Amino acid sequence: MSTIHVPIAIIGAGLGGLTAARVLHVHGIESAIFELEGSPASRTQGGMLDIHEESGQQALHAARLHDEFREIIHAGGQAMRLLGPDGTVFVDEPDDDAGGRPEVDRGDLRDLLLGSLPDGAVHWGRRVARARPLGDGRHEVEFADGSTVTTDLLIGADGAWSRVRPLVSGTRPAYTGISFAETDLFEADTRHPRSAAVVGGGFFMALGDERGILAHRESDGSLHAYAALKIGEGWPDTVDFTDPAAAKAAVLAHFDGWSDDLRGLIADADTIGPRRIHALPVGHRWDRVPGVTLLGDAAHLMSPFAGEGANLAMLDGAELALAIAARPGDTEAALAAYEKTLFPRSAEVALDSATSLETMFGERSLQDMVAFFASRSEPDTDPS
Repeated sequence: MSTIHVPIAIIGAGLGGLTAARVLHVHGIESAIFELEGSPASRTQGGMLDIHEESGQQALHAARLHDEFREIIHAGGQAMRLLGPDGTVFVDEPDDDAGGRPEVDRGDLRDLLLGSLPDGAVHWGRRVARARPLGDGRHEVEFADGSTVTTDLLIGADGAWSRVRPLVSGTRPAYTGISFAETDLFEADTRHPRSAAVVGGGFFMALGDERGILAHRESDGSLHAYAALKIGEGWPDTVDFTDPAAAKAAVLAHFDGWSDDLRGLIADADTIGPRRIHALPVGHRWDRVPGVTLLGDAAHLMSPFAGEGANLAMLDGAELALAIAARPGDTEAALAAYEKTLFPRSAEVALDSATSLETMFGERSLQDMVAFFASRSEPDTDPS
């Protein structure tokens, strides 16, 4: 099989890797992205993302795509509801378009980034088998099809189980104690009106008994829900998720006594599947290794309970690219500057995510979350 050389190789065409490539392109620096999926349409990207002013939107400004981003925002997506297990509504916030975290479909955002890159920038169907140093900061990446690429700068944007991470760190993600059963309810307003009414127009949480049901309305009118359980890592293996009826029954057994309106997000689902939640240790970092770095989940995988994963990945990608553009001919100085900012920022957010997990699935989860939203809505009385 052939070997090619590229000056900058980005492993992974997720939001972080694509943002890095786009910002590099804006500054006249070309890169090559290698992605294990066979094509942009290999799978649905799924899920709504709230894109934060101070991180994800900052990255989009750096990518010169913020105006285009505004055109794909999901109107109404910033609405939020919080319910108890019996269906009592404790928080019901409309989307007044005043928040700094507009919702967007992950697939639409990925398409925006993909469309902003030169033709051929992404090499599809490239599953990494191994990566190794060649000396002097150069690396070789071997793919499952036997082809190889050498590079002067290797960027690991390849997610939770990164094949690039071992070049800089021996740390692996650990199970957080939370597993999801993810469900979809399609054409919710017509086919699942009860569930559509419960969730509302944006994000939804029902918490209690150290478990929860989380959901959001997607831009195509479907609902995507997560039945979250504090449970052993092996639990998903005890459930036959190839049998939807059996899987629903197994999950619903953990929500005995909950409102039928809430249980309907599981019982009436059109699809159901498992997902274990893993995280790297808070404060994960590595010593500077010539010619290689990480971004996004590869660098700082965390639980999703602070809503920061995609935002941080995009900000990582933008800041890495800006550091490279600002230091032409001195890659090591660029990587050192990037990582100096990356480590404390990601540690702070990872701690927030871990704390949110404990709050949302603790013994007083509902009371604590009600208090959180109440404090957030109180007027500012600080005289300064």
